[in-house]
Formats: sequence, C-alpha cells, structure tokens
Amino acid sequence: MSTITDSYFSALIGRLETLREALAEPMSRAAAAISTAARADRRVYVFGTGHSHMLAEEVHYRAGGLAFTIPVLVGSAMLHEGAVISSVYERTEGLIRPIFERYGMQPGDVLIIASNSGVNAAPIEAADFGREIGATVIAITSFAYSAAIANGRRRLADIADIVLDNGLPPGDAIIDLPGTDLKVGPASTAIGTTVLNAIFADVAAELCKDGEPPVYLSANMPGAKETNQRLVKKYRPRNPHL
Repeated sequence: MSTITDSYFSALIGRLETLREALAEPMSRAAAAISTAARADRRVYVFGTGHSHMLAEEVHYRAGGLAFTIPVLVGSAMLHEGAVISSVYERTEGLIRPIFERYGMQPGDVLIIASNSGVNAAPIEAADFGREIGATVIAITSFAYSAAIANGRRRLADIADIVLDNGLPPGDAIIDLPGTDLKVGPASTAIGTTVLNAIFADVAAELCKDGEPPVYLSANMPGAKETNQRLVKKYRPRNPHL
C-alpha cells in the first residue's frame, strides 16, 4: 500500500471513529424519527444533487435495506445528463418544488437531504418543502463547509429538524497532495453512506420488536424472489422508482 493510499484509509477511518461518538445523539434521534414514521406506514425520502444523489440510490431497493425508502431522483441535477450543467441546476432557484410535488410526500413522512456544502438552492428548497408538508427533515451536511461559503445565504443546517454534521472540511477532500496546494480523497460519500446505513440498521433492529421488518434480500439469496416481490407489491404504489 502506498503512503498516500495508507493516508486516505487512516484519515477516513479516523473520521468515522470520531463521528461514531460525535453523531451518537443525532443519529439516535434520526433512527427514532424514521422508526416512528415506519410504524405509522409513512415513507422515508432521500434526496441529494451532484454526487450526493448517490446516498438516495444507496438506500433504494438495496439488499439489506428497508423497503419504505424512496429516492428523489432529479436527472438534471445529477451527473449522467451532464455533470457541468448539473452544477448549474442545483444552484438555480425554483426547479425543485415541482419535482417534489410528484412524489406525494405526506405529513409524518421523513425527508433525508444530503448536501455537503449545504447552501445550494436545491437542498434548501427541498428542506423548505419538507417542512411545509409536515415531514421530519434530516440533513447530512458539513458545518465547516457551509459556514465557510454561506456569505449570508441560508444553510441546510439551519432548516433541518435533525442535523448530521459529517465533520468534513470545506472542499470535501481530506488528503494533501505533496508538492502542491491541492487536496485529493473526497470523503463525503463514504461517510454519508456509512452514517445512513448505520441509522437504517438501527431502525431495522427497532422494528424487529414488532415482527419481521421490511428488509430486501440480495437477488442471489434463497427466498429473495418471493420476499422482494412481496415488498415491491406493498410499497410500489408510493414509490415511482420501483
């Protein structure tokens, strides 16, 4: 293993160890909010733009994942339809609300928004929409990043009901590139997916108290076809991506 590779592994593991303690209380609150929503037959929506959209896909129809999660996918603000223009879309006001309206979010639902910088128009409007609907809004963001670039703008961290600070520096990357002023090794996706999966694992354990939780199986596992078909039949009416 090269020095730079080792540095990235060590830095990432160290940050996760720190966050395990630092986020214990807000992660517990997030798990409790999601468990409450699940028991009331509500849904959990996950949204992000740019690379943050991967957190929404991470929990969608995922082996070991909960079936009541719904990704909010906005092609123009992701990467596959044009990475450069997606950066423009996520900063343009007024684009997100009509997209969210088609998902049928209801009071008592949960909306998880991933935005490392936490100041762009898309996550801010999504948070406002969720609060107006009566959903619990959970943010995964960087306090340091948003504080450094806000310049008077509203921050996702100031709107959400529960905030999970990923502890990352402005710019995301965490490894200094020798001989330059550049940094490499972005960490928001690795940290965000770890935090999100840990919360959902906690939720699944809590729901076990009521019986078998709605957890998808890997398609290659015994009984997966029957289990997954049953879950899809139940949750497809409110999930346009199933």
